Amino acid sequence: MAAWTLRISNLAGLRLSVRRARSTVSVVIPSRNDAAMLKTCLSLLSQQSRPADEIIVVDNSSSDDTADICRAAGVRRIPVDLQGIPATAAAGFDAAAGEIIARLDTDSRPPEDWIERVETILLAAGPMSVVTGPGDFYGGSRLVRWAGRHVFLGGYFTFIGFLMGHPPVFGSNFALRRAVWQGVRGSVIRDNADVHDDFDISYHLRPEMTVIYDRTLRVGVSARPFTNWSSLRRRLDMSLATFRVEFREEPPLRRRLDRLRWRRGHARAADDG
Repeated sequence: MAAWTLRISNLAGLRLSVRRARSTVSVVIPSRNDAAMLKTCLSLLSQQSRPADEIIVVDNSSSDDTADICRAAGVRRIPVDLQGIPATAAAGFDAAAGEIIARLDTDSRPPEDWIERVETILLAAGPMSVVTGPGDFYGGSRLVRWAGRHVFLGGYFTFIGFLMGHPPVFGSNFALRRAVWQGVRGSVIRDNADVHDDFDISYHLRPEMTVIYDRTLRVGVSARPFTNWSSLRRRLDMSLATFRVEFREEPPLRRRLDRLRWRRGHARAADDG
């Protein structure tokens, strides 16, 4: 009987410590005339094993029923007039009250444990951390989905990751601690709709900020950007525009070397300590 009581006491203490360790989580979703996709995304967020403390839909001048979808779901809607995802996403991050700020797109399909896993990873990693993962494409042909996963995302994480010296974040599936956003919010691009906002945030991360790439942290993502030449060309044009903007501000080789030097210095300091 005493052993059973002790076991119950230990379990209660464990649950109490988990509750104390919990943070607050805001989910930010930029949106423009994508009400049907948004409705599905919000429905999946309502089924999370760990519910969000707040969900913010940043509405970039939508002319569809986005506002009605937000009201029906009981989520916060912030209108933004400045065109482009960089301005829209940044406004959502600025408005978020959570210690953890998670980001999805309207076409993201998060599994039911997505918020719970994001919170667990970032609480363990510390206040200057970011977590991201890949996407599983849906819609389009099998070839389109394969190309999206292996060519687009595979190339993004491999090539851009090598270029940066750390994994880049994927805009449809990432989260960061509030301290990270506070550290980059003054330098990220907001007024250029031709820039990929996730690449831009990744490029402005400082050496002391840790990016965790978890290949098992997956969400569904629509393959629609790859289903026609017009949308694919738009993404390619944005990539080139983003490279020009970021590399002009900080050459990639210098950026990578600065990070390698910082890591070596940090490792030496840890060994000396």
